[in-house]
Amino acid sequence: MIFLIISIICSVIVSVLLKLARRYKIGVVQAVTWNYLFAAGLAFFFFKPNCEDLHLKNVNGIVVLLGVLLPIVFWFLAVSVRNIGIVKTDISQRLSLFIPILAAYFLFGDTFSALKIAGFIVGFTAIIFTLAKQSSKQPLIENWLYPIVVFFGFGLIDVLFKQLSQIKYLPYTTSLIMVFVISFIVSLGGIAYLRFVKMEKIQLINFVCGCVLGFFNFFNILFYLKAHSAMADNPSTVFTAMNLGVIIAGTLVGILIFKEKLSRLNYVGLFLAGIAIVLITIAQVNAV
Repeated sequence: MIFLIISIICSVIVSVLLKLARRYKIGVVQAVTWNYLFAAGLAFFFFKPNCEDLHLKNVNGIVVLLGVLLPIVFWFLAVSVRNIGIVKTDISQRLSLFIPILAAYFLFGDTFSALKIAGFIVGFTAIIFTLAKQSSKQPLIENWLYPIVVFFGFGLIDVLFKQLSQIKYLPYTTSLIMVFVISFIVSLGGIAYLRFVKMEKIQLINFVCGCVLGFFNFFNILFYLKAHSAMADNPSTVFTAMNLGVIIAGTLVGILIFKEKLSRLNYVGLFLAGIAIVLITIAQVNAV
C-alpha cells in the first residue's frame, strides 16, 4: 500500500507544481520539455534497458503517437490547472478512465453490464456537475475546453499505453523510455517556436523546475507500476485507490491550500465522481 500512497502523493505534487508555475512565472512549455528529458534519464537509470533494444527499428506507431500526445495533453493539463484549478482538472483526468472502457467495447468486443452502464451515466453527470460554473465571469473556453481536452487526451493515452503493454517483442519499460525521448524531441519544437518566434529566453529556472516536475512525474509512474506488482492479485484495488486517492487528495490541496472555490453543484459532481469510479471498478471485477 505504501507504493500506492507514494504514487498518489507524486501525482498530486505534479498538479501543485503546475498550479504554482503561474505564481512564480515559470515557463510551462520549457518546464514540460525538460521534464521529459529528466524522466527519460531516470527511467534509463532505474529500468536499466538493454541498449540493443533502444533502436529505431523498434520504434512503432504507438510509441510515436504516445510521444507526440503526452506533451500536448500535458500542456493542456497545465493550462487547465492554472485556469480552473487542481480539483476540477484532477477529476477530469481521472474520469478519463471511461475512454479505454468504451474502446474495449467498440474496438475489442467487450460487453457492458448494467452496473458499468450505470457507472458511465453517473460519471458523465459528475463531469457536468464538476465543471458547472454559477458565475459567467470565466470564459467558456477556460471552464470547458481545457478540462474536456484533458479528459479525452488522457483517455486516448490510456488506450495507447494498454496497447503498448501488449507488445511482446519489446519490454514495456524500454518502450516507456522511447516514449519519453520522443516526447522530449516533440517538446523541443515548442521551445524553438517560443525562442525564435516569440523571442522568449531559455531560462535556467525553467530547466530546474522541469527536472523537479520530471522527478515526481516519473516516480508517480514507477510506484504505480510497483503497486500493481506488489498487489498483483488485486489490480482493481490499486485502480480504485489510485483514482479516488488522487481526487480526494487533490480536492483537499485545492480547497485548503489554494482556496479554490467550489459551488454546491461542484461538490455533488465530486461525490458522483467517486461513486462512478467505484461502480466501474466493481463492474470490471465482476466481468473477470
